[in-house]
Amino acid sequence: MHKENFTASTSRNNMIETLTHAYAPLLIWTGLGLLLFNFLPANFPKLLGKSLYWFGVPIQIFVLARQTEFSDGARIVPVLTIAIVLLSIGLAWLTWELLKWLTNQKEPKPNWLEKFGLNSSFFKFNFSDRSVQGSFILAAMLGNTGFVGLAITSNIISAENTNWAVLFSVTNNVISTYGIAVFIASYFGHSETKTNLWILLRDVITVPSLWAFALGFFTQNIEITPTIESGLNIAVWVVIAAALILVGVRLRSLRGYQSLKLALIPSFIKVILVPLLVGLIATYFGLTGEPRFILVLMAGTPTALAVLILAEVYELDRELLASNIAMTTVGLLFALPMWLIFFA
Repeated sequence: MHKENFTASTSRNNMIETLTHAYAPLLIWTGLGLLLFNFLPANFPKLLGKSLYWFGVPIQIFVLARQTEFSDGARIVPVLTIAIVLLSIGLAWLTWELLKWLTNQKEPKPNWLEKFGLNSSFFKFNFSDRSVQGSFILAAMLGNTGFVGLAITSNIISAENTNWAVLFSVTNNVISTYGIAVFIASYFGHSETKTNLWILLRDVITVPSLWAFALGFFTQNIEITPTIESGLNIAVWVVIAAALILVGVRLRSLRGYQSLKLALIPSFIKVILVPLLVGLIATYFGLTGEPRFILVLMAGTPTALAVLILAEVYELDRELLASNIAMTTVGLLFALPMWLIFFA
């Protein structure tokens, strides 16, 4: 009996310690961004976002690629990443079509719909606006694996499994963010400028994170001075802090409850439904431990800041996307303990 109590107490202590390490950077730096919002220049978020894209994330990926041992088992990660992205897109599209069908039903609506508030007066989606549908899909499929995902995994995942997180993030940045997401934004957006295949290919080839990963991977056996190595490690944490500050600044710019209400369903798909399905499918195929948890966590990371860039270029629903970033960021704080309990 005493042994069982001791084991339960130890497990609780380990859970609290893990959550503390995971939440600390999210709460501290995001909170700082919230506090600094009124004191920053109007163009600061855009400038910081571009700096992170061209310099911050590449440095982070370069360091992780140099320091990570890539086992044979991790080579399947890019395939799994693409499969998870396609799953998210499919669920988002099916959910949109279901909501559209439900709101078009003539009265009286089924009683169970009223109990859950599933009616047009609650969600107020403009189902005739293709840009809203595109925003809905992007909000549910594009995750912040480079900043939030790697920030959490670098704190609580063992070094031998870091390669899963790095490969997931790189694949997501190249294939999902600058490939699939651009196709979706171009197809559903109001912009008159339609992106052709050659431009998409150029954008993928010139993604700085991809080149940083290749450079880090192929220079693993090249020694650098301890001073430079230490400086690069410090730079990684500076990048994470800056990215989370940017998240806080974006959260502070939201206009209220009505904005958040629109993001409820895509946020649920992004943070709860997709990670749950990924965890169950991974378990069914025999994947356990930290690799399974990494897939679940990366699948449930908050909506990426990149959606705001796509919204500007392709005239998407900025309010829905910004609201989804806010709701999924908060939602992750509540979902993370569940993923640790069931899938770690």
